[in-house]
Amino acid sequence: MSPRVVIVGAGIVGCSLADELTARGWTDVTVLEQGPLPAPGGSTSHAPGLVFRTNPSRTLTALAQYTVEKFNSLEVDGVSCFNPVGGLELATTPERLADLHRRAGYAASWGIRGEIVSAARCKELWPLIDESIVLGGFHTPEDGLARALLASRAQMERAISRGARFLDRHTVTGIEQEDGRVTSVVTDQGTFTADHVVSAAGFWGPVIGRMAGVDVPLQPLAHQYAKTKPLPELGEATEEASKPILRFQDRDLYFREHTDRLGIGSYAHKPLPVDPFAVLPYDEARANDMEMPSSYPFTEEDWAPSWDDCRRLIPALRETEIEEGFNGVFSFTPDGMPVLGESRALRGFWLAEAVWVTHSAGVAKVVAEWMVDGRPSLDLHECDLARFEDVQRSPSYVQGRGSQQFVEVYDVLHPLQPMEQPRPLRVSPFYARQQALGAYFLEGGGWERPHWYEANAPLADTLVDLPERDPWSARYWSPIAAAEAKATREKVALYDMTPLRRLEVTGPGALDFLHGMTSNNLRKKPGAVTYTLLLDETGGIRSDLTVARLGPDRFQVGANSPADLDWLTRRAPDGVHIRDITSGTCCVGVWGPLARDLVQPLTHDDFSHEGFGYFRAKETYIGHVPVTAMRLSYVGELGWELYTTADLGLRLWDTLWEAGQELGVIAAGRSAFNSLRLEKGYRAWGVDMTDEHTPYEAGVGFAVRMDKGDFTGKAALESLGVPTRRLTPLLLDDPVSVVLGKEPVYVDGSPAGYVTSASYGYTLGRCVAYAWLPVLPTGASVHIEYFGEKVPATVVDEPLFDPKMNRIRR
Repeated sequence: MSPRVVIVGAGIVGCSLADELTARGWTDVTVLEQGPLPAPGGSTSHAPGLVFRTNPSRTLTALAQYTVEKFNSLEVDGVSCFNPVGGLELATTPERLADLHRRAGYAASWGIRGEIVSAARCKELWPLIDESIVLGGFHTPEDGLARALLASRAQMERAISRGARFLDRHTVTGIEQEDGRVTSVVTDQGTFTADHVVSAAGFWGPVIGRMAGVDVPLQPLAHQYAKTKPLPELGEATEEASKPILRFQDRDLYFREHTDRLGIGSYAHKPLPVDPFAVLPYDEARANDMEMPSSYPFTEEDWAPSWDDCRRLIPALRETEIEEGFNGVFSFTPDGMPVLGESRALRGFWLAEAVWVTHSAGVAKVVAEWMVDGRPSLDLHECDLARFEDVQRSPSYVQGRGSQQFVEVYDVLHPLQPMEQPRPLRVSPFYARQQALGAYFLEGGGWERPHWYEANAPLADTLVDLPERDPWSARYWSPIAAAEAKATREKVALYDMTPLRRLEVTGPGALDFLHGMTSNNLRKKPGAVTYTLLLDETGGIRSDLTVARLGPDRFQVGANSPADLDWLTRRAPDGVHIRDITSGTCCVGVWGPLARDLVQPLTHDDFSHEGFGYFRAKETYIGHVPVTAMRLSYVGELGWELYTTADLGLRLWDTLWEAGQELGVIAAGRSAFNSLRLEKGYRAWGVDMTDEHTPYEAGVGFAVRMDKGDFTGKAALESLGVPTRRLTPLLLDDPVSVVLGKEPVYVDGSPAGYVTSASYGYTLGRCVAYAWLPVLPTGASVHIEYFGEKVPATVVDEPLFDPKMNRIRR
């Protein structure tokens, strides 16, 4: 019997989801819409329909790719739901042209056809532009215009043919629940029983979420869109559009044809936040001279500067005027990604929110897979609603960062570029000491994270043969990072590891639970630390964990994201308690060949290799501070992770710092850390491997014990064949070359994969890159495309540094 599903919202996402669910056999689907169908008045009803698939996010690109493929296959009354006119992004500055080369690299990495074209070719594709101000462009022939309302109708009709029902003029007034699970949806027209409820309400998402007691971190903002009067230059046009959709990102503008006139959208104006709880219902909006609830009055004063820029690019606009315009409302999140998945606060309540038309059908597909099969076919960790920290859910944070996402839609953004506000938000107990040492902070997960310390600048002055960087890779980088890496290899350094997530798992069933949830053998005596994997039922890597058994029924788990807590909590049996202890604790990594010389005099316990072996844990004291010490190293050197409570963190830092002065101790940042970990081949989950990858493909099969008994994912691993792809270590041939990540990798002249992580290996004197590639032999030659240039690299054996692990185990 099909589960009963109620979808709130009949925009493009709700219609797509009803189609995808019913295609998979879940036919008891009811779609509730407060407005009239087929144009209910949300964002779908006014969306200009631009679909540019290329994105720095591989996930968003894949979602857009599916949307294009699906809409290309749909018709209504003989009209296709997609018009593949192509896309053209223009560069009028050298910085933008360089960025377009980077975007072309993304396209090659993710399998999108595109090319950098000359200004003359841009003129051929778009004859109305002033070629003299254009330096070049990025052309993607298969991008184009989604006819969103037609696509909604086509999918609605297919879903109805399979048993779904669509009810318009039904305003949701409540979400009912019992024992933590959703039971029904209440509307002004009656109550609908449900096993699953999906909020696909667009910018009304926070309203529906509040009814369910679920935070929806989404900020609606108004965006200007205008149409010109008919242009003589387009006077003979008979098609809706024939030229590529056009982006003038240097001025935050885009253009599309509407037969004999142009439609123009602008992100150049100040953010215009909209309160989703104050948006008028459809009929009230119409009564207030609004075309629809999502269409706000056009603000001429915000438009004026953009109109000047439009006329500069397209001289034909100098002889015409804007005929109509509106400020259309749509959704932004703090990180610019959709919000997808089932809420842990209310089982059976799903979100498919902050989704643009570009990604709509793709999102519907993966959410339907998630609901029906228990797992999406695509890695969605960037979109998972569980990814946000509690501090990232405050209304002020969501509005501030959502508004900033609007401002930055067309900005040239560096992969390390942090948000500017609100900062500082989360700081470790060592923050004051780090400031005093001149820490250069970047931000992640709300945490201030030192990337290097200006106090170490004198050490950098002694470096030789450090290649000069190009301007892009030199941003958010300093040669001080090389000095800090060198000091770690030669002496000892302190690393702030506080932002790494820590979970406490306790209870009489804790061992059995963790043992069955993870891939490695955890049935070891207290004091053991184990690197293990959190797999899903298909054998995909959901996360990698470090599990320390501190007592018979007490474990400390080093995890990655809030989603790990969500995954484990959902599956924990009665009597097993899981608590996130990150904010109440802190951690210092003490690493380097002199680490034992620093730590041993501060404790009465034996920190010798014989007394405190590798991958062991011990609860002890460092000076006056009680710590949990774990002999681990993510940088490939002797050392320990030292954990204590947040209130004692500053005392721990000062104790180590003062004792280490005679040893030449330094504080080191994440820039050096990343270089050192790549020299050792240590993976970063979410970057190098995700649930789309198996342990054997990702090179972490050593963390799987198939003889340990049953565990999640074991059956899937048993049925795997020989891997046809691998996470492959590469060493760039030229000691001057640097890549940063996500660049395409070419094998025999064709794109064959992409870089995940990369950093200059200061110990090796070469840039190290890891890439997903077909299985290649050691010594094979490949090329990495960096801003249009093919950089030679070679497949190497790993780890590149200290392969016998002599430096760690001593």
